Amino acid sequence: MQGGAVLALLVVAVAAVSAQGGEGYGHHHLEEYVDYRAHPRYHYDYHVHDPHTHDFKNQWEHRDGKETKGHYSLLQPDGRKRIVEYRAGKHGADYRIKYEGHSEHGGIGSFGIGY
Repeated sequence: MQGGAVLALLVVAVAAVSAQGGEGYGHHHLEEYVDYRAHPRYHYDYHVHDPHTHDFKNQWEHRDGKETKGHYSLLQPDGRKRIVEYRAGKHGADYRIKYEGHSEHGGIGSFGIGY
């Protein structure tokens, strides 16, 4: 008799779980309308400043229609800061890269032998 009670409880539990997530049991599906012809516009930025791992970087980007502008910088393993400014549009992309500081560790990107 005890086995029949366990089986009955198992059937009730499965039926309760099925009723929670199944179609037609109170589950509502919301459709989202996306207008792919809408004028694209966004802006974002982020910053990372972690002295423990020496991870220093930031980026921002802004888009308005077909024009996208952005900037990012990071501290490279050799100690120099790389700064990239970019602009992209219907005629292509343009990147301007510059470096600040001097290579301190002889790592990748330096002119010295770092091995």
